[in-house]
Amino acid sequence: MKLRTTVSALALTAAMAFGSNAAQAWSLEEAAKPYEGTTIDVVFLLRPGYEAAEEMLKDFTERTGINVNLIKHPYENALGEQVRDFISGGDLDVALVDLVWIGNFAENGWMVPIEEFTSNPDLADPDLDLEDFFPVTLDAFGTWDGTVYGLPFDNYSGLMYYNKCMLEDAGFDGPPETWEALKDEYGPALTKDGKYAYALQSKRNETQSADSFARMLWPFGGSFLDAEFRSNLNSEESQTGLKFRQDLMQYMPQGIVAYDHAETVNALAQGDVAIITEWSGFASSLKDPNTSAVADCIEVAAEPSGPAGRKPALGGFSLAVASQADDDEKAAAWLMIQYLTSKANAEKYLDLGGVSARQSVYEDESVRDKFFFADALVESWQEGVPEFRPRFAEWPEITEIVQEWGTKMMLGEVTTEEGAEEIGTRMEAVLDDAGYYDGEKPLAQ
Repeated sequence: MKLRTTVSALALTAAMAFGSNAAQAWSLEEAAKPYEGTTIDVVFLLRPGYEAAEEMLKDFTERTGINVNLIKHPYENALGEQVRDFISGGDLDVALVDLVWIGNFAENGWMVPIEEFTSNPDLADPDLDLEDFFPVTLDAFGTWDGTVYGLPFDNYSGLMYYNKCMLEDAGFDGPPETWEALKDEYGPALTKDGKYAYALQSKRNETQSADSFARMLWPFGGSFLDAEFRSNLNSEESQTGLKFRQDLMQYMPQGIVAYDHAETVNALAQGDVAIITEWSGFASSLKDPNTSAVADCIEVAAEPSGPAGRKPALGGFSLAVASQADDDEKAAAWLMIQYLTSKANAEKYLDLGGVSARQSVYEDESVRDKFFFADALVESWQEGVPEFRPRFAEWPEITEIVQEWGTKMMLGEVTTEEGAEEIGTRMEAVLDDAGYYDGEKPLAQ
């Protein structure tokens, strides 16, 4: 409700500012004229969605005269590079914000709320339509403590990819609807002759905490924290999910704790496993015969449901205007962000290899036919959990704790109860030091 209230208020503010005549007259070219020749600096990742955006920015610069200097980093370096730049008052004009960085960026004042731009009729596209974004994406990627800072960009959901040929050979006419069916029915039938039913990427890095550990909490009704920000990991629901993961390992490849995304995707692409749950960004490579030996057999569905419903993995980014930019750079940065995430450019972004968070683009049947993952993606974004991983500033420290003890659980070095106790104790110590329990910080995640 908080999100919809915020969005509606912003939309109303923008509408009042525009007036119908002004809205009809707005154009990107006119809006950009005062900023022609301005250069804005932004960090991009080495991923397909950013390559798509880079191609689109050629048209943006041609139409506006605004130059965009892209500073490219692998994901592992992107947070540190931006933090160092913001602390030193450097050159970045746009914040690239991962879901789990938004609390840190907002609390440090490194981003400008979008209301500064949506309330300015000279800068705000009247067709911005914030309510066209899937609510979970705008909430999770762009909103912190009720304030919208960024627009969703390069967004992912966990999807279930499966080899329909292997399933049909085993007597199944479709993928599992529930996690329990995956373990109890598909697991025994598909794990044989050196092949495995399922692979869960679980390497000891963010993959362990986000793709493996968290994936088994939410569908079973569990969570990292309760309403008072105390550990919820030894609750009955959380323990059910963590024990389920242990039981499911008998149907996974040996050494699954060393599998990152590349190993997991490759295992499906080479026909070694029948089912994986991976990010939507891998859809194109799994259907490409140049990278997948079983491309014709690959299909996709939403992740299975658990007792608490379908709660798929959620990941992705937003683009926000950096507070350290000067006024011209801020305006130019907003125009770029608005352009890349617009309804008008959503299909182009998809065509070039990105994943749009715009609801309207998926209403077009031709788009759904063109992108085989579209229906599953739309379904998965109906029940996503914004705090799939807590989004506060302390997550980078907590994730290392989860990675260590989550891996020990999978290896059988500790029980799920013992591992949960260790994570909970250490997690609460971090939160206590940060000021959550004495009222210094709001219980926002």
